[in-house]
Amino acid sequence: METIVGLVIGILIAAVFSGVIIWLISKLNVGLSVNSFGWAMLAGLFIGTLTNLFNHMLPGMNEMITLVVHLLISALVILLAGKLFSGVNVKGFKGAVIAALAIAVVGFVLALLLAGIIGGAAAVVGG
Repeated sequence: METIVGLVIGILIAAVFSGVIIWLISKLNVGLSVNSFGWAMLAGLFIGTLTNLFNHMLPGMNEMITLVVHLLISALVILLAGKLFSGVNVKGFKGAVIAALAIAVVGFVLALLLAGIIGGAAAVVGG
């Protein structure tokens, strides 16, 4: 039971972070836009879940090929989100690829910032 609760909490936390990232990308007007933060949360949950599911099914490949395949999978899932959700708008395949790149970069930067904040706080507490 604890495992299921942990999984649900993890999914909800990931959805919030994904929603924030998608909302930020939407504000940059790079190929993906959402009508509200709620749509960003829903799109983040959908895009993150499907992308991770498909990416985990991939066999081991060359690192560069893997990066390109992950980017294409993300773009296709973003396109699908645009088709399925009325509050999510995608400007074609090119817009989906640009949005996928932007999501990856913003997610990476946020992860670095959070790691720095958490690492910095741990250093202060561990003193």
